[in-house]
Amino acid sequence: MTKKINLFANLKADFASGLVVFLVALPLCLGIAMASGAPLFSGIIAGVVGGIIVGYLSQSHISVSGPAAGLTAIVLTAITDLNAFDVFLLAVFLAGLIQIILGFIKAGSISNYFPTNVIEGMLAGIGVIIILKQIPHAVGYDRDFEGDQAFVQMEGGNTFSSLLGALDYINMGSVIITLISMAILISWDKVGFLKRIKLVPGALVAVILGILINEIFLQTGSSLAIAKEHLVALPVMSSFDDVKEIIVLPDFAAITNPKVWMVAFTIAIVASIETLLCIEAADRMDVHKRFTNTNVELKAQGVGNMVSSLLGGLPMTSVVVRSSANANAGAQSKMSSIIHGFLLLISVVSIPFLLNKIPLATLAAVLLLVGYKLARPAVIMHFWHKGKYQFVPFIATLLGVVFTDLLKGVLLGIVISVFAVLRGNHKRAYNFRKEEYHDGDIIHIDLAQEVSFLNKAAIKNTLNEIPENSKVIINASDTVYIAHDVQDLIKEFKAIRAVEDNIEVHLVGFKDEYELENTCSDKKNVFVEHSK
Repeated sequence: MTKKINLFANLKADFASGLVVFLVALPLCLGIAMASGAPLFSGIIAGVVGGIIVGYLSQSHISVSGPAAGLTAIVLTAITDLNAFDVFLLAVFLAGLIQIILGFIKAGSISNYFPTNVIEGMLAGIGVIIILKQIPHAVGYDRDFEGDQAFVQMEGGNTFSSLLGALDYINMGSVIITLISMAILISWDKVGFLKRIKLVPGALVAVILGILINEIFLQTGSSLAIAKEHLVALPVMSSFDDVKEIIVLPDFAAITNPKVWMVAFTIAIVASIETLLCIEAADRMDVHKRFTNTNVELKAQGVGNMVSSLLGGLPMTSVVVRSSANANAGAQSKMSSIIHGFLLLISVVSIPFLLNKIPLATLAAVLLLVGYKLARPAVIMHFWHKGKYQFVPFIATLLGVVFTDLLKGVLLGIVISVFAVLRGNHKRAYNFRKEEYHDGDIIHIDLAQEVSFLNKAAIKNTLNEIPENSKVIINASDTVYIAHDVQDLIKEFKAIRAVEDNIEVHLVGFKDEYELENTCSDKKNVFVEHSK
């Protein structure tokens, strides 16, 4: 039974966190639209729909939905191939419909099989990406797209080359605003008299101060003044006609185009996987450790994508960067996501001229702290101390996300985790020990509760290495299942190899259905017999 949630129960905390997410989401929505080759306002529309509609329908308390950097390459290619933005919107509409179907057939359940170390590695990798991508903005070099989260970039460079390039374009005004913003954000919840100002989030104070400092630079003609290209760039609507031009409807006449359906399925699958990964991550960030129904989430995302396409917006997913900012800002319920959506809507309609004064350096400071909290050294050391079977998939996922992309990095981590499970299963198939008696050693092979075909190779090697003239007890007293492959292996060993090499084999505890005859009903009697 789903517990009813009072959305207004934590309004003060949710409003503060919603404001922080709004400040983070605004440039990301614009940047992702730019990187996708779509109209700038399409990113804002997706952000508004993701916040208000998906936020309301979702059962997640922490996750925030909106246009995703992970879809930029797909969207850019799709718009080019379909040769029309309205035809692309039809593909987004169909993708939303497919996601709703996936929700009804309970495809969201696959999220339960994402290993924790892989999810944590994904979060840490995204944290590293956020830091690397925001350093250029922090020093006043904004050539890189806000939405370009890949290591290899569209212009042929990579993240590290962008960092090196940024050193040649340092703007001291941006550096000063970044440092002041970070000082405010770090000290806001720690300094005594500032902690009492709970209604005003530190991010808002940092933004206001950033605007004021740059205005002072501009009014005094200082060389520290930040140029227009290093500020938020929001489209300004001056009349109702501008609104009509912004809202583009899908071209439903193209529904018979096979390319449209191919794009729709691609977006639906990739967006659903990213959403499920982000929901798992968001649930881990939730201080109350509440769990999200992922099938409901797929339906919510599907409705969101359908509505977004009808308004001319980009496809969306649950997004880790905004969800992380939401969790770090102290969100208590999904009202925070809804508030961020309303703030996006109100601000772009009423005060775009004011928002366009916000330095990107201030927003970079907010994101740098978000990135640090995701990839802080304590997280890495936590998995290091857990041992190699936990650390290797974690660090592989982290590096994979940083140097390839989110899906490839997670896939790499899952593959390594599966190999780790297989290796662990290989070792846990049985317990091997040797006991010494006056008339010779006895080798004990105690089979585990479940012995599957995955254990065949390990048992085969062990039986093959048993020397001639040995005494062996194979004990299946604790087993509930033995694969037929392993049963045949033991039968052949007892009937052929043991006879040829004079190996005395005793079977204990094998059930009737295994079709292996026990030589003794009690393992202790075997011990007594051989110790006489």
